[in-house]
Amino acid sequence: MSFKLSKKIISYSIIPLLAFVGCSVKVEQKPEITKAALQKVKWEDIKGFGQDDLKLAFDVFKKDCKGSKKYDSLKDICKKADLTNSYESFFQTNFTPYKLLSKDGSDDGLITGYYEPLLYGSYTKSEKYKYPLYTTPKDLIVIDISDAYPELKKYRLRGKLKDNKIVAYDSREEIENNPAKVLHPICYVDDKIDLFFLQIQGSGKVLLDDGEIINVGYAQQNGRKYYSIGRKLIEMGAVSKKDISLQSIRKWLNDNPDKIDQVLNLNESYVFFRESKKGATGSLGVELVPKRNLAVDRSYIPLGFPVFINTTNPIDGKPIDQLMVAADTGGAIKGEIRADLFFGYGKEAEQLAGKMKQKGKLYILIPNGI
Repeated sequence: MSFKLSKKIISYSIIPLLAFVGCSVKVEQKPEITKAALQKVKWEDIKGFGQDDLKLAFDVFKKDCKGSKKYDSLKDICKKADLTNSYESFFQTNFTPYKLLSKDGSDDGLITGYYEPLLYGSYTKSEKYKYPLYTTPKDLIVIDISDAYPELKKYRLRGKLKDNKIVAYDSREEIENNPAKVLHPICYVDDKIDLFFLQIQGSGKVLLDDGEIINVGYAQQNGRKYYSIGRKLIEMGAVSKKDISLQSIRKWLNDNPDKIDQVLNLNESYVFFRESKKGATGSLGVELVPKRNLAVDRSYIPLGFPVFINTTNPIDGKPIDQLMVAADTGGAIKGEIRADLFFGYGKEAEQLAGKMKQKGKLYILIPNGI
């Protein structure tokens, strides 16, 4: 979950027309909430909307409003949700649907998945449990420059103080090879690869050697840019593009133990955790609902907004057409039509998330009046 400071101030403009496939499509932009190109659509144009479980979608939206109310654009609509139980008409009455488009006018995007992994660990370091799961170090500095540059309010700078200067925080390799005294572990786990994937997922559970299960969630990140090791394995010819998945990456790493550190350290991003009473919790600070919450690029999809998704199950190919809520973010989730579907906890969730790299369309529901 990394953030990169843009070197340019984004300039928004209205794009009146976008031509593709021999016809003209009216494209709109709403600079206050998104820099995406949007195509206004009718409710009946959204495949599967009428067949979805709108009561469940409504309940999830109301729950996520607990975290969404901090966003001015959702305060009023969340109040309306609190005052009604009419889930059947709530979305059609209070929102306008827009299809997200890419820069070239396409409506095809990429939908991946994530889950809540289970690791095995101990509060005590030993030969078996030797990989530390760190809390946020005290010397990590997070800089919010939104007061001076409101257009960059979604970005944060992360670093540390050295010789009275803010410098980049230690990389993954530096943290693991030369851990600073300010680094304190929550616990120790038995598998370096599992720990790496926990950092990618952002939260999970640890079954301790005394039988206790603890929840751990994202607390901070070192500010380094996320790098996909899956992409590197494809470039190396180690795994084919069509076969790349969490499972194939794990298998290659286990089959090549002498290259594990070399490959993992290509991803300089490093995530710090906190112990939590709740399970997987997204960027809204609300516990995630399996198959009803998404991680998104909030430059294009604001947190807390309902998003209807058209995609397919990666294992059986069946359609997934349902209304979700954008409740999380991720360093690898970048782009206009891009989302990461939360599958929940357990082996089935791991299988689905690990194989999920499906084409999909996204519709953002924007409150009327915005």
